Amino acid sequence: MTAPEPVIRFALISVSDKTGVVEFARDLAEMGVGLISTGGTAATLAAAGLCVVTVETLTGFPEMLDGRVKTLHPRVHAGLLAKRGDAAHAEALALNGIAEICLLAVNLYPFEAAAASGASFDDCVETIDVGGPAMIRAAAKNHDRVTVATDAADYPRIIAEMRATGGSTSLATRRALAAKAFVRTAAYDSAIASWFAGQNGDETPATLTISGSRITTLSYGENPHQRAAFYASGEARFGVATARLVQGKALSYNNINDTDAAYELASEFAPACAAAAVIVKHANPCGVALAPTLAEAYRRALACDPVSAFGGVIALNRRLDAPTAAEIVKLFTEVVIAPDADEDAVAIMAGKKNLRLLLAGGLPARGGGLHVRSVAGGFLAQTRDDARLDAANLRIVTKRAPTERELADMLFAFTVCKFVKSNAIVFAKDGATVGVGAGQMSRVDAARIAVWKAQEAARLAGSAEPLTHGSAAASDAFFPFADGLIALADAGAAAVIQPGGSLRDDDVIAAADERGLAMAFTGVRHFRH
Repeated sequence: MTAPEPVIRFALISVSDKTGVVEFARDLAEMGVGLISTGGTAATLAAAGLCVVTVETLTGFPEMLDGRVKTLHPRVHAGLLAKRGDAAHAEALALNGIAEICLLAVNLYPFEAAAASGASFDDCVETIDVGGPAMIRAAAKNHDRVTVATDAADYPRIIAEMRATGGSTSLATRRALAAKAFVRTAAYDSAIASWFAGQNGDETPATLTISGSRITTLSYGENPHQRAAFYASGEARFGVATARLVQGKALSYNNINDTDAAYELASEFAPACAAAAVIVKHANPCGVALAPTLAEAYRRALACDPVSAFGGVIALNRRLDAPTAAEIVKLFTEVVIAPDADEDAVAIMAGKKNLRLLLAGGLPARGGGLHVRSVAGGFLAQTRDDARLDAANLRIVTKRAPTERELADMLFAFTVCKFVKSNAIVFAKDGATVGVGAGQMSRVDAARIAVWKAQEAARLAGSAEPLTHGSAAASDAFFPFADGLIALADAGAAAVIQPGGSLRDDDVIAAADERGLAMAFTGVRHFRH
């Protein structure tokens, strides 16, 4: 015969976030549950007219050390940890006059919020909860008898079940809540460990802890037969994970991946300097441009590869305005992401119900955090590729130095190249891409594809001259042979930017000089796999 579920006689409530706690406690009191509480929570409940036993009264010991010690006491932990149906445990409780605590509601000091806000080291340390995690772990371990709530969203579920059963919760509910409780303490400890590693300047700690809160379960992954979900890391960076979906259906796995790639690239360009528009398809940029206005930047980005742009993702570095929105809705687009949007722009977008509009609230900050990728039996972690160059970082290696316009296009092309899958070649002219070759095993093939794309774009635009004539070309890595550079020169490139560092750099430089090209070495590589 199955033993009856334990009736909840006493509940200990100690919460930092007091959302819903008064209503929850009042519902418990109405069912005859005795309320035990601490500090500010006890004061909140008492002010609401509820009868509360303070932890000091329960333990016979005052809070001390500025509240650092209050629940770390046998009368609390024995009440939480006593095993159900264990005669020795029951005898120990009776001998010491300890009551069983069958419900614990605790959420933790807001360490994550303090760290994200840039609080001082000492202030962050003060928000590291000690007693809370200890009680949560005790209650979750003893879930056979104890119901543990670490999320205010679970209060109604607990109350409804208690009312339906005369004061009990089911074992299934307690196990589900215990699992959630262990996840919470694990995530909390992970946040503290990651913060400490950062404070100590350890970007790749010996033990890397990763945690995430599920934002949503996705309909599928990259392909329909793959299961997937989207998680928030808690990192304080604007982006797709923090963006507000203003309109359109839920994002897919591929939407999220493409949108992240597009928005990170858009954020490379300071909005105060120029408007930037980025169009991405299958995680590769197929058009990027700068201009005085967003509408003009978008038109120029689209001109690079209007065929690939169909069904793509658009990222903007400025507030979306009505003229830009009017241009965007002329072509089917999956996602548009921007820091914000004008009301008129939102209204224009609303006419395309299948278009997803995301407003991120800001641009992603440079640097910070790790990029993580799983491999069989482990994962790789690296810092973000946040290398940015200006003219002072370049080494001009050819007889001819680049003109001012060529120099600007070289730096622009190399920035875009950072976000193109390797091997990567990018042609740019007057602050806009005119040809992109991505993801090829051969750098020469990447150059050929970029040239072909430029020729197609010129044909669609009714231009007799390939757009690569007079352009600057960027390569994400060095040219191992001169043939790759020759392919760029044959396409009409006037200037080339690349990392340098090949054993045959002299041959490549000589080939550039023979063709009158200007070439700069960066000393920085931008592989992206």
